[in-house]
Amino acid sequence: MDLFEPTRQAFVLLLSGEAKLWGIIWVSLWVAVAAVALIAPVAIAAGFLLAKLKFPGRRVLIVLMQALLSFPTVVIGLVIYLLLSRRGPLGAFELLFTPWAIMLGYIVIALPILIVFTVSAVQGADTRIYETARSLGARPLRAALTTLWEVRFAVMAGIVNAFGRVVSEVGCALLVGGNIAGLTRNIPTAIALETAKGEFAQGIALGMVLVVLAVGINVVLAALQGRGGLE
Repeated sequence: MDLFEPTRQAFVLLLSGEAKLWGIIWVSLWVAVAAVALIAPVAIAAGFLLAKLKFPGRRVLIVLMQALLSFPTVVIGLVIYLLLSRRGPLGAFELLFTPWAIMLGYIVIALPILIVFTVSAVQGADTRIYETARSLGARPLRAALTTLWEVRFAVMAGIVNAFGRVVSEVGCALLVGGNIAGLTRNIPTAIALETAKGEFAQGIALGMVLVVLAVGINVVLAALQGRGGLE
């Protein structure tokens, strides 16, 4: 198979600003960013509490979060589909086959990633940071924020990984979004569709966007970490 011509066409599509192509990219970006932004504060707070508090079942919860990291996303999509379907408990909200359904799936996928990264970061931090802040009169919330600031790069790595996981996810998005043109068709589902149709140019173009996103956010994170190391 000749890859040169489809690749050339892919560059033409990207540079021409084709509305259909960039509409797909826009759907992917805003849904993924919104999902991670919504769940990050909750997940980071939960991760901090799991790392610092001692209570029965704590270890089980941590192991469960770690197990969810490798949980099949298509199964998550199936569960959400059943919840949002017309006969499901959340069917009255009519969210199925909308961007909000995809966002809900992304939130569920991102949650354990953010929690596990935060738990690992906080447990690896010097315990004297929190204790010193408390001894100086800081309230628990302020002491917690101080600790999280010290491990901010590890937490940011969790956010980057969560974003990378959801923006490239296809199984859940396809099930609950339906791959509807102009509404729920995003980069991964469009790649699957266009490749199945033999339209390799658009698939390659969208694949390039995913690669640029993945490399770009990791370069930004590395730059921030390098700058932080100079402080």
